[in-house]
Amino acid sequence: MSYQLSQKSLDKLHGVSFDLVQVVKRAIELTDIDFGVSEGVRTLDRQKELFDARKSRTMNSRHLTGDAVDLYAHVDGKASWKPRYYDYINDAMQEAALELGIAIRWGGDWDGDGDRTDQTFNDLCHWELPA
Repeated sequence: MSYQLSQKSLDKLHGVSFDLVQVVKRAIELTDIDFGVSEGVRTLDRQKELFDARKSRTMNSRHLTGDAVDLYAHVDGKASWKPRYYDYINDAMQEAALELGIAIRWGGDWDGDGDRTDQTFNDLCHWELPA
């Protein structure tokens, strides 16, 4: 089955890095699980709101520069944040990135031992271009 991004998801990619947009657009064609874009570029105020709510561990997010996206699984007509879906989405994102020759990192791989010292938790819905 082939999926496509909704207009709402496409709108949320406005201002996101061209390379990352290309990965997301290709991944939706490859995925086994439908997904949408929940956030692309963030304002500093939005980042502070997420940081204060402990939904982010940094004020130096790649969302601020348009180098990150948050995706959500779209299952049975609604958004789902159940972890079991995100491996499938990541598989599609990684395949798309490899196919396009674009390096990306998945927040689901963060464990505190990686090269992102400001990220010590898994962020399953997050993909970014490396700094």
